[in-house]
Amino acid sequence: MTSTSTPPGLARFNDLGESAALAALHEACASTEWARRLLAGRPYTTPEDLYTASDAAMAELTTADLQEAMAGHPPIGRPKPGDPTSAREQRGMAGASEDLKAEMLELNLAYQEKFGHVFLICATGRTGEQMRDAVKERIGNSPEQEREIVRTELGKINRIRLARLVEEDA
Repeated sequence: MTSTSTPPGLARFNDLGESAALAALHEACASTEWARRLLAGRPYTTPEDLYTASDAAMAELTTADLQEAMAGHPPIGRPKPGDPTSAREQRGMAGASEDLKAEMLELNLAYQEKFGHVFLICATGRTGEQMRDAVKERIGNSPEQEREIVRTELGKINRIRLARLVEEDA
């Protein structure tokens, strides 16, 4: 692509009014501070500029901001009813056996009890078994280690969701 024009989906995002843009960003990530930082960076020339801004904003989030972001994510294996985004992202659990779903529920509860928030992982493209193995591995982390892993996983999720936002044709 030799054109230097802004892709149509990104141009639409740049042109949204402030409240509509905040709503679109909030769909990607429940952190108000993250959304505020991305909104302040508009207009973006390329999707990569937006992703870089997202990564930079994620790196600056406080523990409270991360808690707010995590509150927008349902537990693995239990996507929010009527939420196509979480259902699509957690597709790897959709065909899981009842035993695996029950095990994930137990692991989710144990994780939440230890860390005070849902187990968060970029589930896109992962199988139920991979997600189960990840929670088993991560439950032994310290809260500090886990907070930084969550920050990284949120960053991955945000990039996927932002890509969907700015690469839509209509």
